[in-house]
Amino acid sequence: MKKKVHIRSAKIEDNTLFLNVEDNFHLTNVIAKEQMLVDSDHFSFIYLIEVNDEFTYIVLPEEIWPTLKVALENSHTPVLYNQKETLPLPMFKEELEYLIDNIRGNSNYGEAMVEKVESTF
Repeated sequence: MKKKVHIRSAKIEDNTLFLNVEDNFHLTNVIAKEQMLVDSDHFSFIYLIEVNDEFTYIVLPEEIWPTLKVALENSHTPVLYNQKETLPLPMFKEELEYLIDNIRGNSNYGEAMVEKVESTF
C-alpha cells in the first residue's frame, strides 16, 4: 500500500497556494512526479511524489477544493509546506484541470464524485 499524506489545510498568500502537510513530514529528498490521480471513493485528488524511491500520495480532500478552485482561476503557484520547508508542485494546475475536465459528466468516476466536482469547479 502506498503511503498517504493528507493535506491539513490550504491557503493562498502572495500568489502562492500553500498546501499544509503534517509538520513531521519532511520535504527534503522529495521529488514531485508531476502527475495526479483521482480517488473517487474518498472524494480526493492525489498528487504523486517520490520519497526514497517510493511513491507517496499527497491527498487533496474535498474540504480544500474551494481554495483549489481560486488557485486554478488565478494561476497561483502550488507548493507543499510544513512550516519549515516548501516543495513546488510542477504540473499541478495542468493535471488538476485535465482531471476536472475529464470528470465532468463522466459517470465512470461515480455520480457523487461528478456531482461534487461539478458543483465546486
